[in-house]
Amino acid sequence: MNKHTGVHSIAEVQALASPEGVVRIPPELNVPVSRRVSRLLDAPAMRRLSRISQLGLVNLVYPGANHSRLEHSLGVYRNALLFLHRLSATARFNDLVDARGGKRFLLAALLHDIGHWPFCHPIEDMRLPQAMHHEKRATQLIHDPVIADCISREWDLHPDDITNLLSGNLNDDQDRVLASLLSGPIDVDKMDYLVRDSLHAGVPYGRNFDLGRLIGSLTIHPLKASLAITDKGRTAAEMMVFSRYIMFSEVYWHHTVRSATAMLQRAIYLLADRVDLSSMFDLTEAPFIDQLLQGSKQTAAEPLVEGLFGNKRTLHKQVAQFSILDAPAIHRQLAGRPYEQLVRCGELFSELVAKRIGMEIEPHEILIDAPPQKLEVDINVDVISSDGKVRTLGDVSPVAAVLSKQQFDNYVKRVRIFVTKRLRDVLAALDVEEFLLQAANNR
Repeated sequence: MNKHTGVHSIAEVQALASPEGVVRIPPELNVPVSRRVSRLLDAPAMRRLSRISQLGLVNLVYPGANHSRLEHSLGVYRNALLFLHRLSATARFNDLVDARGGKRFLLAALLHDIGHWPFCHPIEDMRLPQAMHHEKRATQLIHDPVIADCISREWDLHPDDITNLLSGNLNDDQDRVLASLLSGPIDVDKMDYLVRDSLHAGVPYGRNFDLGRLIGSLTIHPLKASLAITDKGRTAAEMMVFSRYIMFSEVYWHHTVRSATAMLQRAIYLLADRVDLSSMFDLTEAPFIDQLLQGSKQTAAEPLVEGLFGNKRTLHKQVAQFSILDAPAIHRQLAGRPYEQLVRCGELFSELVAKRIGMEIEPHEILIDAPPQKLEVDINVDVISSDGKVRTLGDVSPVAAVLSKQQFDNYVKRVRIFVTKRLRDVLAALDVEEFLLQAANNR
């Protein structure tokens, strides 16, 4: 493929060293922005991302974690440019990916979060019939005339060229390569959110890997259409895996964040037939919260919503937690169970406890939080050694192997019991595991 048809010819890639304009984002990064990129950023569907926080309820624990999905999208787009610049120096990538593919990848990176609504991931984990998946919403919004016209006129592409990549509708090896850059063990998304979330949360964990070294090691697998790394990036990849583990442990699955998540999910569940969720998903964060506050008035959901978003933060307290290592029976019973079954299990658990202590308990006073059905992406990126041998990162790194097989979805993501303050001491005096197993076995 010659330089006029390869990713070298894309104006945005050429302008990396001397862009026509930049947008500044933390931590002191310049994001090159061309006129046609700027037009997409000015579209209403993208502008709304500036008023939707990236981490949602995490700011109840880490007050600085208020960065927006727009900021993250710009960071992912910047990484996409760096990926293309690096990979364009490899013959196999140039054989597989042309300029059209490169443009599709850049737009997919920039627009990948366009379908998100406030508190999107915890609501999606519930799999409610009223909640459209954010990727399906992204398809609708990318086909909106404002964005679709820009994609057609400015980029000489069709909206389907972008949405097919985002939805995993892949037709050939070029599609498969580009999809692996967007979502995989090492991708443009994770490389941004780990660093950015860590920065804004005020913790070092997500920044403890060498981003430049890792990007410099990117290559394409010699036998399949997928991203890989060279030996030079092995240590950086190990550190990225460890960074993900610590970020899940200390930030995303922090017990207080999960308490807030459990409260929000139960509130949404209780209000699903009372409020118009489908219309709320078009809102930005502040009006979304206002709708929840108004819709929960004089309902069982009111103390949950007020505890999260009212004038005084009042969160449920953790009284027990169970990992696959210390309580395998409970973890296997509840991890990945559909949300409605978790609710029923919690109700049975509440009934058993109420009967034992002789106290009336409202079902929403005791909440069970468990790992969702969706698992984390595998960390086993392929590593290409200098002699051409191909091994997974788990094969060459025992640290990565252990973290991928045991920690992300088995240890960090624990089954937890959260209760109102008035029940904390009562539950602490009971054999919670016994009651929980009874409830789980009688669902």
